[in-house]
Amino acid sequence: MASLVSSQFTLPNSKPDQLHSLAQRHLFLHSFLPKKASCNGSSKSSLRVKCAAIGNGLFTQTTPEVRRIVPENDQNLPTVKIVYVVLEAQYQSSLTAAVVALNSNRKHASFEVVGYLVEELRDKSTYKTFCKDLEDANIFIGSLIFVEELALKIKAAVEKERERLDAVLVFPSMPEVMRLNKLGSFNMSQLGQSKSPFFQLFKRKKPQSAGFADSMLKLVRTLPKVLKYLPSDKAQDARLYILSLQFWLGGSPDNLQNFLKMISGSYIPALKGTKIEYSEPVLYLDSGIWHPLAPCMYDDVKEYLNWYGTRRDANEKLKSPNAPIIGLVLQRSHIVTGDDGHYVAVIMELEARGAKVIPIFAGGLDFSGPVEKFFIDPITKKPFVNSVVSLTGFALVGGPARQDHPRAVEALSRLDVPYIVALPLVFQTTEEWLNSTLGLHPIQVALQVALPELDGGMEPIVFAGRDPKTGKSHALHKRVEQLCIRAIRWAELKRKSKAEKKLAITVFSFPPDKGNVGTAAYLNVFSSIYSVMKELKRDGYNVDGLPETPEALIEDVLHDKEAQFSSPNLNIAYKMSVREYQNLTPYATALEENWGKPPGNLNADGENLLVYGKQYGNVFIGVQPTFGYEGDPMRLLFSKSASPHHGFAAYYSFVEKIFKADAVLHFGTHGSLEFMPGKQVGMSDVCYPDSLIGNIPNVYYYAANNPSEATIAKRRSYANTISYLTPPAENAGLYKGLKQLSELISSYQSLKDTGRGAQIVSSIISTAKQCNLDKDVTLPDEGEELPPKERDLVVGKVYSKIMEIESRLLPCGLHVIGEPPSALEAVATLVNIAALDRPEEGISSLPAILADTVGRNIEDVYRGSDKGILKDVVLLRQITEASRGAITAFVERTTNNKGQVVDVADKLSSILGFGINEPWIQYLSDTKFYRADREKLRTLFEFMGECLKLVVADNELGSLKQALEGKYVEPGPGGDPIRNPKVLPTGKNIHALDPQAIPTTAAMQSAKIVVDRLIERQKAENGGKYPETIALVLWGTDNIKTYGESLAQVMWMIGVTPVADTFGRVNRVEPVSLEELGRPRIDVVVNCSGVFRDLFINQMNLLDRAVKMVAEFNEPAEQNYVRKHALEQAQSLGIEVREAATRIFSNASGSYSSNINLAVENSSWNDEKQLQDMYLSRKSFAFDCDAPGAGMTEKRKVFEMALSTADATFQNLDSSEISLTDVSHYFDSDPTNLVQNLRKDGKKPSAYIADTTTANAQVRTLAETVRLDARTKLLNPKWYEGMLSTGYEGVREIEKRLTNTVGWSATSGQVDNWVYEEANTTFIQDEQMLNKLMNTNPNSFRKLVQTFLEANGRGYWETSEENIEKLRQLYSEVEDKIEGIDR
Repeated sequence: MASLVSSQFTLPNSKPDQLHSLAQRHLFLHSFLPKKASCNGSSKSSLRVKCAAIGNGLFTQTTPEVRRIVPENDQNLPTVKIVYVVLEAQYQSSLTAAVVALNSNRKHASFEVVGYLVEELRDKSTYKTFCKDLEDANIFIGSLIFVEELALKIKAAVEKERERLDAVLVFPSMPEVMRLNKLGSFNMSQLGQSKSPFFQLFKRKKPQSAGFADSMLKLVRTLPKVLKYLPSDKAQDARLYILSLQFWLGGSPDNLQNFLKMISGSYIPALKGTKIEYSEPVLYLDSGIWHPLAPCMYDDVKEYLNWYGTRRDANEKLKSPNAPIIGLVLQRSHIVTGDDGHYVAVIMELEARGAKVIPIFAGGLDFSGPVEKFFIDPITKKPFVNSVVSLTGFALVGGPARQDHPRAVEALSRLDVPYIVALPLVFQTTEEWLNSTLGLHPIQVALQVALPELDGGMEPIVFAGRDPKTGKSHALHKRVEQLCIRAIRWAELKRKSKAEKKLAITVFSFPPDKGNVGTAAYLNVFSSIYSVMKELKRDGYNVDGLPETPEALIEDVLHDKEAQFSSPNLNIAYKMSVREYQNLTPYATALEENWGKPPGNLNADGENLLVYGKQYGNVFIGVQPTFGYEGDPMRLLFSKSASPHHGFAAYYSFVEKIFKADAVLHFGTHGSLEFMPGKQVGMSDVCYPDSLIGNIPNVYYYAANNPSEATIAKRRSYANTISYLTPPAENAGLYKGLKQLSELISSYQSLKDTGRGAQIVSSIISTAKQCNLDKDVTLPDEGEELPPKERDLVVGKVYSKIMEIESRLLPCGLHVIGEPPSALEAVATLVNIAALDRPEEGISSLPAILADTVGRNIEDVYRGSDKGILKDVVLLRQITEASRGAITAFVERTTNNKGQVVDVADKLSSILGFGINEPWIQYLSDTKFYRADREKLRTLFEFMGECLKLVVADNELGSLKQALEGKYVEPGPGGDPIRNPKVLPTGKNIHALDPQAIPTTAAMQSAKIVVDRLIERQKAENGGKYPETIALVLWGTDNIKTYGESLAQVMWMIGVTPVADTFGRVNRVEPVSLEELGRPRIDVVVNCSGVFRDLFINQMNLLDRAVKMVAEFNEPAEQNYVRKHALEQAQSLGIEVREAATRIFSNASGSYSSNINLAVENSSWNDEKQLQDMYLSRKSFAFDCDAPGAGMTEKRKVFEMALSTADATFQNLDSSEISLTDVSHYFDSDPTNLVQNLRKDGKKPSAYIADTTTANAQVRTLAETVRLDARTKLLNPKWYEGMLSTGYEGVREIEKRLTNTVGWSATSGQVDNWVYEEANTTFIQDEQMLNKLMNTNPNSFRKLVQTFLEANGRGYWETSEENIEKLRQLYSEVEDKIEGIDR
C-alpha cells in the first residue's frame, strides 16, 4: 500500500471504500492536477514547470535536470559519472534512490548521475547537453531504444566517446545501438551479421519469434553459472554483462546499487585494486501473479486463488462465487522498481466494484505464455477470467520491438474473452497530455495503440499519468474508473443469460431527412437489422413483437411514411424532461456554450428531448441524432469544431441509463459519435466521444473496405468494429448507344477491308458523338475521307474507351448482413484478384500469363490499347474475355446447381489432381491461348481457390454473437479484398496497419509510374512545361489499402525516397539526385484528410521534414520548384525559408472535412466563394515537424500562397467500390475552382484523377473521370436497376449520386451539361421510372427533384423551359403527397 500513499494524487488514508467515494464525485480530471502557477514571481519550482510546458513545441517537454544528481564530494573520493538513456521513466526513482544511498555511505567513490528519456533527445539543446555529458562520463547505460531517428542520434553521440568510456552497457534495443556495448573485452560489434550468436535471436522467421527478449532471458538465467568456470577474461567480461542485465531487469534500488558497485569496481581505472563488495542480483520471478496486498509473488494460480479466498480485508461481494473475474497484464519492470501506484489503483477500483482480480506480469516482451498459463484452467481449458485488461500498453508479443501478431491472436483466441489494452502515459507528463489537442504522443500511438489493435486489442483508455519531477506513474482516477467499469461491463456480457441481455441497435440518418434514416455505406440497413434480429431471436434473446418483414420494420421505426411533416415524423420511443436530462448527463452544461439551454430545437418538442426509435422486447432500435449544424451555412463556415447538441447527448443518456443497454450496436458505416470534438487519440474525460459512449460496450458493424474510419471508431468510441462485405462487384457492361457502338465496331473488324469500311467508320463517328464520346476521344468530322490507317486509329480509340466503360467494376445493389455472395456473383471479384501480379507470393497475373502465350508483354498491350492501336485493343479484349471465361469455368466446377459453393476443399483437390481436365485448361484449349503455361496457371488457380473460399464464407452474424457473448472477435485487416484477399472473410475486428510500415517498396514502385504519367500528361497539355506545383489530397483509407502509394507519390514529386530501419519501419527519407530524377523537383500542397491526420501523424511529420529538407537544398530555382516558391514566399511574408516551405495541411485537431459536403447535401450555400472560404478556413492548419507537439496550427497565408502556384490538382481513386460520385469526401477536398481564384493569372489548373483500381493504372482528367462515373453508375441501367431492387434505400443511393455530381460542379466546374440532361431523361422523362421512385421513397425523390432544379438554378445545367416546368410541377406534387393532402 505504501506506493498508493506516496503518490501525490491520492488521499493518504485511502482505503478502497474511500477511494471509491472519491471517484464517485463528479470531479473532472483537472481538479486532481497541480494548479498551474502563473508566471509572475510565484515560487521558483512551479515557475520552471509552467514555462517548460510551453517550451520547445515538442511533445515531451520534461528535461533531464530532474534526473541529475551531483554529489557533494568533500572527501576527495574518485567520482564515477553515469549517463543513462531509457524509453520510460520507471527506472528514474529506483536509480536515483540507489545513487543517493551509495553517496550517503561515502565509501570508495562518489557517484554523479544524469538520465535522459529517449524522446527528450528530439530537442536540439537537450541533445547538446547529452553530448556534453558524455564527454566526461565513465559509464553509459541505454535500454529499450527502438525509435530509429533517435537511436541514430544516440549512436552518433556515444560512438564519439566509446573508446574513452570505461563501460558501455546497452540492454535490449535496436541492433545499431546494441553494437555499442563494451565491457572490458566483451562487445557486440558483430550483432546484425549473420554469424553473431546474438543476431540469431533477431532473425525474423523464428517459429516462436517473440524471440529476442525471451531467448535473452533464458541466456541470462543459465550463462553466469556456465561462464563462472571459464578462465579467460573474455568469459568473465561476458559474465559481468549478463549479471548487469540481471541487476537491471531486477530493477529495485538494492539491485541497481550492487550493479553500480560491480561495474565501478571492475572497470573504473581510478578504482583498480580497491575491492568493492557487492551481492548477487536478487532475482524475482520472470512471470507470475502479483497483488499489492499478497505476501509474495505466486507462480501458481491455484495458490493465488487460495490466498485470495482467505483475505480478511475483502468485502462480501468479492467472496461471492458470482463475482466477475478480471485478468490484468502488468509490466514487471514497474513492479520491481516500485513504480506501481497506477497498478494498485486499478486493482483497488476493480475490487471496490466487486470484481476479483488476477494480475499477472512477465519480464520479457512476450506475454502469450503467461496469459495461457495463468488465465486458462489447464484441466477444463476454460478461462478463469471474464475479460482481460493489459495495463502495459504494448502488443501482447514483442512489446516495442518486433511483434508476433499471429502468436498473440492464437493465445487470445484460446482465452476467448474481451481484450482491452489501456495506456499509461510514456512520453508525456500528465499536464502535457491534458494540454495537447492531439492527445497521445505520435510515437506512443504507433507503438501502443496501432500495434495492440493488430492483436485484437480495443479501448485505448489513458489510465495513468506521469509526474514530471519523479518520473513516477500515478493513476488518473476518473480514467481508472471509466476503464474498470467498462472492463466489468464487458465481463458481464460473458456471464449474463441471453434472455436478459439488452441491446440498443443504433442507425444513422445522414443528411437529416426522413428519406435517409438507416444510411450506411453499401448496406441495406433495415434488411440487415431484420436478419440480425431474427438470428438473435433464434438464439434465445428476447426480441418481442418483431414484425413479419423488413418493410414492416421500416414502417415501425419511421412511424408512418406518409405522416405530415409538422408532426414528428419518426416514432418517438421516449420523452425526456429537461430535469431528467440534466440529472443523467453530467456534461450537459458544457454543451450550452454552443447550443444554449436545453431542450433546444433539435430532437425536441419545446419541453422535452425526444428519443426516436422503437423497442422490441430487450432490443431497442434507435436513430442517432445528427451533427446538428448541417443546415446552417454560418456554423459550417466558422465552426472549427463544435460540441454535440442536447438531443445527441440525451440519446446516449437514454440508452445507457434509462433503457440500460448491456451493449450498443452501431449499424453500418458511419455515425457521428466518433467524429465529435476531443483529443484525437487517448481522450480525457472532457472529450465528447468519451462522455457520450459512457460505460456501454460498443459493437460496430463497419464496411471492410474502410479501415481508416473504422480505426477512428475504435479509438474514439471504444468500438469493437466488425467488418461486413461490400456488395459483389460486376462489370458495368454496355447499354443503349454504347452497345450499338460495340456492335458497329465488330462489324468494322470483319468488313474493314471491303468497300464498306469507310461507311461503317462514319456511322461509328456519328454514334460516338450521340453518346457524347467526342469529349473523351478526338473525332474527325462525319463526312471526312480517312486513309485506312487513320480509320483504324479512330476505331481503336473509340473501342478502347468503350472497353474501359464495359469492364469498370460496379458494386451491384446493397449488402445484407449474413447473406454472403453466391459463387457466380463472386466471379467478377475473382477476375480482378487474378489480374494483379503478386510477386511476393510467386503468383503471376492471369492477363500476364495469357499475353506471354502470344509472345507479348501485358504492360505493352496496356500501353498500346491506351493509345488506341486497334490490334492491341482487340488483343486486350480477347485476354479479358479469356480471363473471365477461365475463371467462370473454374467457379462452375466448384458449385452445385443452386449456385452455392459446395465443399470447396474436396472439389479443388479433385480438380487440381488431373492435369488435362482442369476446367481452365479445357476452356483455354478453344481459344488462341491454348499454349498457356500450365505450372503458372496451377499456382494461380490454387490461390484463386483459397480466395473463393474466403469470398463466400459468412461470419458477420457469428462474430456479432461472439461479441455480445463477451468472447474475443478475431482481428483482421481492413482494405480492398481485391488487392489484399486477407481482408476476407468478413466478420473480423477490423484494424488498419502499423503506421510506421508505409510506404512499402512496392508502393514506391507504383507511385513512380503514376507520378511520371501525371507529369507527362500535364506537359503534353501545357506546351511541354513542367507543372511547378501540384495540389493533392492524402486519404487515410487509400494509404492503408495501397500501403502508402499516395504518400510515396508526394515523395517522388519532390524527389526523395523513404528508408526503412532494421524492423522495416519508415522514419526517414533520403534525397534523390537531380540527375537520377531527370526533371525538376515539383512543389506540392498536401491536404491531409482529418482521418489521415489521426492515423498517420508520423508520416505527416516525415513529409514535412522531407519538403523542408528539399527547400533548403542549394539547387538552381528552375530545377527545384520547392525552393523557388519557398524563397519567394519567405520574402513576401517576411519569414524564414523553413516556415515558408510549410506544405502539409489538414483540419484543426479533432475536426474533420471542409464541411463543403454538408453545405452541398443540405443546399445551404449561397455561392461558390462561400464554399471556398469554408475550405480555406477549415483546411489551413499546418503540421510542423520542428514543433510536432504543437499539433495543427493555422497558417492560412502560407496555405493561400502555396495554392496560388498550383498548376494542377490531383486525387487518387484506389478501389472499385468508391468512385468520385459515390461519396461526398472527394469533392469536399477538391480545390480546383479555389486555386483558379487564388492564381494571379486567374487560369484554371488542370485537374487529374489517378485510377489504380485495375492492374492498368490510368491518369485521367477530372472531367473524363466524372463522365466515366456517370456512364457506369448514374446512367447505367444495370447499376440503377440493381439499386432499385433494394427498395427504400436504393432511391436514396440514386439521389446521392446526383447530389455529389452537383458538388463537383460547385468545386471544379468539370461536369458536362449532357450528364444532367441524360439523368433527367432517365429518371424524370420516363413515367414508369418516375412513379417507381416517387412511391418507394417519396422523401428521397423530393430531394432528387430539388437537386435537378438546383443544378439548373446555379447555372450548372442548361435545359429546355418545359423540362424545368415539369420538375417544378413534380416538386409540388411530391410535397403534397408527403403531407398527405391527396388521400
